[in-house]
Amino acid sequence: MRVLMFGWEFPPHIAGGLGTACYGLTKGLAKHDVDILFVMPSASGDEDQSAVSIINASEVPVMESWLDAKEFLNKVEFMKVTSQMVPYIDPREYTEVARREITKGEYEEFKVRYGSCFKFSGKYGKNLMEEVSKYAMVAASIAAKNEFDVIHAHDWLTYAAGIAAKRISGKPLVIHVHATEYDRTGENVNTQVYAIERMGMLAADKVITVSNLTRNIVINKYKIDPAKVVTLHNAVDFNEFKHVEAQRGVKEKIVTFLGRITFQKGPEYFIEAANKVLKRCDNVRFVMAGNGDLMNRSIRRVAKLGIADKFHFTGFLRGDDVKRMFAYSDVYVMPSVSEPFGISPLEAMKSNVPVIISKQSGVAEVLKYAIKTDFWDIDAMADAIYGLLKYPALPEFSASKGMDEVNSLKWENAALKLKGIYSEVIKK
Repeated sequence: MRVLMFGWEFPPHIAGGLGTACYGLTKGLAKHDVDILFVMPSASGDEDQSAVSIINASEVPVMESWLDAKEFLNKVEFMKVTSQMVPYIDPREYTEVARREITKGEYEEFKVRYGSCFKFSGKYGKNLMEEVSKYAMVAASIAAKNEFDVIHAHDWLTYAAGIAAKRISGKPLVIHVHATEYDRTGENVNTQVYAIERMGMLAADKVITVSNLTRNIVINKYKIDPAKVVTLHNAVDFNEFKHVEAQRGVKEKIVTFLGRITFQKGPEYFIEAANKVLKRCDNVRFVMAGNGDLMNRSIRRVAKLGIADKFHFTGFLRGDDVKRMFAYSDVYVMPSVSEPFGISPLEAMKSNVPVIISKQSGVAEVLKYAIKTDFWDIDAMADAIYGLLKYPALPEFSASKGMDEVNSLKWENAALKLKGIYSEVIKK
């Protein structure tokens, strides 16, 4: 079985969970004899190709001849893009800029010079919508030149590419919903991104969601037939995971929030819970690791509550810095308002850190030994934090059981289920 897979990022150059999930699934699929052509906008050349063959879209001509171009135009409708549109950029800027630009801009079609290559940034910058559209054109060229059995498109950035490849090749399309616009912005959805998401869902032969929580959003908010929406929970690859030794500079216990400081991640609830905990014990420090549009507001709220001497903002962390932060931590909290899955609690559990997660997260569906609270229930969240700090038996039990639990969540198992989904759509 051969899969033409479209993604936007791949390790070691990633901005979050999307690239990590793509990497884990491709490694798992390779163990089940699935051959993968992984297309990304801009490859650096240092990607791990042990389980995939990377195709750099920046090196693929749109079409080689006018005959190809004519066939292409007959099968693929060009997307119109809003020149001023900024639907998704760097995690630190996304919400603020997206909301500001939703209604701006004039529609324009970009011109295509056949036989030439587009140079993609592969980032989440201000030309993202144009890159998404050009990526779809290149996807059609790739589909016309390669042999494969099924197409797999990850997240909304690549749905248009998946559709273009399907129209050119006639092969079945599977799309993977790692997050929806409702997760990212609440009810203030960007209508263009929503339209692209729904377009991909309608065109797909199967829609894969990372949790039942996300599946329900796809069915109810996007009006997709439940029969073609299936949940495939994420996993974690810890084969190369190494514990990082870290010496603290403080004697107090440390409670950590790690993620984008945006509406979706619930940082404000973490701050309010921290304030309540600090009123009951002062032998604790709280750390907010990340960046986002709510960062300045969060800093102001911490100052207003008078807890700035016990609350630390680190900025965005990656790689070994993330592992080091877990090594410092006594408790990890993920208070997300809407989290399609959430890999960071699994990483914390692998580091022997007890976790508290919101019930509004996909990972809550697969974890039995994480403490779960509603994101809005700051009293329950504060009680859970206090209990883990105050009573040693509780974190010991939580960490021990959590380690066993997280070790059972393997990408190889998720990949086997995914291969079954491929087989199903290929036979139709």
